[in-house]
Amino acid sequence: MSNKIIAGIDEAGRGPVLGPMVMVALAVKEENLKKLEWMGVKDSKLLSPQVREELFERIREVVHDFRIEVIEPDAIDLSLNETESNLNWLEAETSARMVSELDPDKIIVDCPSVNIEAYKRYFSARLSGAVKDKAELIVEHKADFNYIVVAAASVVAKVIRDRNIEKIKNEIGMDFGSGYMSDPKTKAFLEKYFKEHSVLFRKSWQSYKDVEESKLQKKLGEF
Repeated sequence: MSNKIIAGIDEAGRGPVLGPMVMVALAVKEENLKKLEWMGVKDSKLLSPQVREELFERIREVVHDFRIEVIEPDAIDLSLNETESNLNWLEAETSARMVSELDPDKIIVDCPSVNIEAYKRYFSARLSGAVKDKAELIVEHKADFNYIVVAAASVVAKVIRDRNIEKIKNEIGMDFGSGYMSDPKTKAFLEKYFKEHSVLFRKSWQSYKDVEESKLQKKLGEF
């Protein structure tokens, strides 16, 4: 087994209206990939919160190097307000910068875009020259399911995102659920506190705009 450095990239919290998106790039020596398998690492969506927490500590012992980026709602909004940007490009730019610092021999990316080739070109163009020249690049849908190093990155990202959410709940003294609009607690919290706790929300999300607009219309109707 070679001593090649394999890097996997994934995120947690791409879709919710509330809280940060967490991006993680993990670098693992190829010879240590089996250790991740033996631990039971798999795509974070297939694991319970308790198992993810247990794996989080154990993954850290195996990883050669890592980078973590917590992108707050205002930074996401700022990026989406630029005409030449969108959430996919924000992900690509952030992950390319992180993985360039890891200097891997192979990069595996979980692709968020329906257009894999376009995303791969955009991502590759933002790698450092040295990494771009030497590293093999794999960009796929469901890479977190198909590659153990990306699965490990997904676990770390999910645990950090969940910890961030719990910290916010403790700070404001309210349980707003998961931050996703499919969660009734989040939906109710958004409708009641969209203004008071506006810093927590992604204001470029349609769900936030809809609530803001409906409340404005209600006020205008009072005249």
